Amino acid sequence: MSNKRSIFEEVSETQKPAATPGRVSEGRGRGRGFARIWLMILFALVVLMIAVGGLTRLTDSGLSITEWAPISGALPPMNEADWHSEFAAYQETSEFQLQNSAMTLEEFKTIFWWEWGHRQLGRFVGLVWAVGFVAMLATSRMPRGWTGRFLLLGALGGAQGAIGWWMVHSGLQEGMLDVASYRLAVHLGLAFLILSVIAWFVLRLSRDEAELLQARRNTDKSLKRMATELLHLGFLQIIVGALVAGIDAGRNFPDWPLMAGGFFPPDMWILDPNWRNLFENDGTVQFIHRILGYVLVLIAVISIIVARRAANRAAKGALIAASAMVFVQAILGIVTVMHSSPLPLALIHQLGAVITITLILRARFTAMYPPMQSVRGAKS
Repeated sequence: MSNKRSIFEEVSETQKPAATPGRVSEGRGRGRGFARIWLMILFALVVLMIAVGGLTRLTDSGLSITEWAPISGALPPMNEADWHSEFAAYQETSEFQLQNSAMTLEEFKTIFWWEWGHRQLGRFVGLVWAVGFVAMLATSRMPRGWTGRFLLLGALGGAQGAIGWWMVHSGLQEGMLDVASYRLAVHLGLAFLILSVIAWFVLRLSRDEAELLQARRNTDKSLKRMATELLHLGFLQIIVGALVAGIDAGRNFPDWPLMAGGFFPPDMWILDPNWRNLFENDGTVQFIHRILGYVLVLIAVISIIVARRAANRAAKGALIAASAMVFVQAILGIVTVMHSSPLPLALIHQLGAVITITLILRARFTAMYPPMQSVRGAKS
């Protein structure tokens, strides 16, 4: 009974301490700035990699190096004997024998440098990833919870190198004048996946963890759904665009909105079995690319209508900007086709795809994590 407390006794010493503001983010801020800069450098390098890869494809340079030597291949030919050896290996390919038999050694050097530069840039991207990753571990700057994510990014980069050789190897087979279009589509698709992962990580690291948790409660489901539809269809369009590039389908049927005078191209299902037309028939592949573009524009129109009713200005603006870029990209595609895909226009169209996907990702992120705004901003 003597241990009983008075109802007036102070109990503050036995109370649990109040929750500390920012506890969710405790320990998570360390290294986030460094990681963001590192990721933005990687993002720029991957964009450059996509551009150089596109130029390598458009200049028919991809088969000029006939072996995969991840280490020794970092050095280019150092003397005339090395150049003759590389040229002799290229002369064994069907591309040379059936298409470039009149090519001189000096002409070969031009396409060789394109492919070597593409591979060298890939090595440099891997080096930048490795240096940044190790530096964050060594200096305790790794943001908490991000080690696995950054390892995944490195694994995707390594897989991209292997898939790049898998793609090139297909073009070195007897009778092949180019790489297999579906392998090119896998290679480009993975490049855009890596780019998207980097962009998403940068967006995540740009805001505090506690802020993201709070913002998630205000997710605009309508805007998120529209951005997700644009994202999925946009990725599909990029894959089909790679198939178009793989068989040079963009250089045929330069009329628009018709194809060779009709809505459907001629001989859409001429190849046997029929499924081959989806990958190897230039008219069929370009037709699918066009139809997907029209559907994307339609979804972009609906997205703008939905976004105009949104309360959050940032989320609204992000989705409208992404939808507007879909229109711009569609116009670029039409102009590129009507000029039979000259190298400058084709490259601009490819870079337009990078901007489009990035803006769509930003719109989806902003819809999922809408930033706080004033009451006045909500009413505007």
